[in-house]
Amino acid sequence: MTDTIWPPDLSNAAESKYIVLVQSMRGAIRSGTLESGYKMPPVRELAWQLGITPGTVARAYKIAADEGLVETAVGRGTFVRGDLVVEAATESLISMVSPDAHNFRGVRVPDVGQDQAIRRQLGRLSQQNTNLYIDYPTQLTDIAARRAVVRWIGADRIGRVSEDDIVLGLGAQNSVIMALQAVLHGPNPVILTEELAYPGVRHAARLLRAQLVGVEMDAEGVRPDRLEEALRKHGGQVFLTAAEVHSPTTIRTTLARKQEIAQVAQKYQLQIIEDDCHCITRPEEPAYRGICPERAWFISSLTKTVSAAVRFGYAVAPQGQAANARQVAQSSFYGLPQPIMDLCAGLMQSGEAEEIRHKVQATTLHRVKDAVNVLGKWDIAWRPDVPFIWLKLPQGWRGSSFARACGEMGIQIKASDEFALPDGAAPNALRISLNPPLPRADDLAAFEKISQLLAQPPVNVDF
Repeated sequence: MTDTIWPPDLSNAAESKYIVLVQSMRGAIRSGTLESGYKMPPVRELAWQLGITPGTVARAYKIAADEGLVETAVGRGTFVRGDLVVEAATESLISMVSPDAHNFRGVRVPDVGQDQAIRRQLGRLSQQNTNLYIDYPTQLTDIAARRAVVRWIGADRIGRVSEDDIVLGLGAQNSVIMALQAVLHGPNPVILTEELAYPGVRHAARLLRAQLVGVEMDAEGVRPDRLEEALRKHGGQVFLTAAEVHSPTTIRTTLARKQEIAQVAQKYQLQIIEDDCHCITRPEEPAYRGICPERAWFISSLTKTVSAAVRFGYAVAPQGQAANARQVAQSSFYGLPQPIMDLCAGLMQSGEAEEIRHKVQATTLHRVKDAVNVLGKWDIAWRPDVPFIWLKLPQGWRGSSFARACGEMGIQIKASDEFALPDGAAPNALRISLNPPLPRADDLAAFEKISQLLAQPPVNVDF
């Protein structure tokens, strides 16, 4: 059966029938098999024809309508849309911050002197002539940067690795997309991820036209039984996870849980992409790449530990898969700019990057302590090494309404809605990032305002 056959034969469907029906509708509409203005069969008529329940057809029609493929006119029926469906632009992943703004939305690296260190390193580069800044970067000219990455990560976390396993990218988000492009295949790829996820996960799935399926979590991370259940129901080629520092909840996946997840991945031939970009320390426990090196990717960058300005990220590929990712990188952007690679290699090789990391950790710890001292009486999840807190709202508040109320006071935060997947539920909570470019006294004053607002929920709230 191909995606363009309409109506589809569901007698041997391996997936849920509403999913197969939606897939068939997508293919038939986009190929022109179902032309613009075509009136879709009534729900009961199509259900009888396909031998399925009307509820299954109605569910498929609703998904197609949500995607803009069809539209329903009351009393007339459901029709294939005739206009070009252009997905509305979503919120930017970058939160613009002014020096005097109480912006607790984006997770930013604190200013600990990176600008001066980068300028010093640029000055040193101007006196060197190791690489000529004329031609495209190659595996010969980026080898120093890849070797520096191997030393920067350390072998304890990701197992046996060499510079040949490293593929450089333009930050962690770009490196995640690069890894996904190397892994995903087929007309309807499926990405499994946490039920709440950093918004960049949604952006990546949208760019790759992939279905995103959320998996339930508990205090130890994603539940293996729920992951296996999702694999049986939806299939899936990759599990994209933030195991060490989950944004927004701060949850760290335990080693025992990682080992259980790795067993599920082995059983279902699932690849794991671990996005480690929010981790600013050097954890002792291994990443997935150290547990199952044959099927796990490790992704990170210098964005949260050194500087977001340099746009330097990297993917550690599973054993034997770096060539695929390198081909994707070359096809997408030809490789990182040579000056950026030389700059970042110099920062890591000289030890300046490590000094900056230590200062970032210390600053983050102070910011976390300040936040906890003021907001600790509320239901918060926090860690001394994580530059944000997860706040569960008291009765009377909803995430979106609380975010609006904070905005009226000049304080910007992220409600849980912004981390929910397209079909997922948003808990009554929010994330507060802790590294805005403000003096400590201004931070404390903002935290006090948040605490006072929490204590004054609006009246007449309908539950």
